[in-house]
Amino acid sequence: QTILIQNIYRNPQNSAQTADGSHCAVSDVEMQEHYDEFFEEVFTEMEEKYGEVEEMNVCDNLGDHLVGNVYVKFRREEDAEKAVIDLNNRWFNGQPIHAELSPVTDFREACCRQYEMGECTRGGFCNFMHLKPISRELRRELYGRRRKKHRSRSRSRERRSRSRDRGRGGGGGGGGRERDRRRSRDRERSGRF
Repeated sequence: QTILIQNIYRNPQNSAQTADGSHCAVSDVEMQEHYDEFFEEVFTEMEEKYGEVEEMNVCDNLGDHLVGNVYVKFRREEDAEKAVIDLNNRWFNGQPIHAELSPVTDFREACCRQYEMGECTRGGFCNFMHLKPISRELRRELYGRRRKKHRSRSRSRERRSRSRDRGRGGGGGGGGRERDRRRSRDRERSGRF
């Protein structure tokens, strides 16, 4: 029920360079905002198109086989299978998406415990996952939304169907719709989902 989307997250710190080849300085705040935007976009796309997401993790490793990998654990196995088939026919940020089913279901076993304690001596080339954390606010927004959804299933279904009627709506409060419209326009320009 877990899928792997290979090398989809591009960390601006790893790729931001000036014309002379030197690296651009990206502040921690800018980095977190960039990452939270990416995470929210992918998480929301997965839930809206394929089904309930139990957990989503992004690797912050530098090794080719792990860099930018996104693991999405769906509640239902059929949703994961549907996502893999569909995603392999899609593009993200001008690149084809490579998705596959993954045997990982318990991320604690695959994570680097030393990294979590801030002590990994292997750095970005460690073969255990170095998971990039999202902000507390975004975690509350994405995963907290689920608790509300479970309390009121009929209301969330009704809200989802209304948002489909509108095209690409948020289903949230009034401010969310405008944010979704802006994001939708930005995505069209940037070639994202």
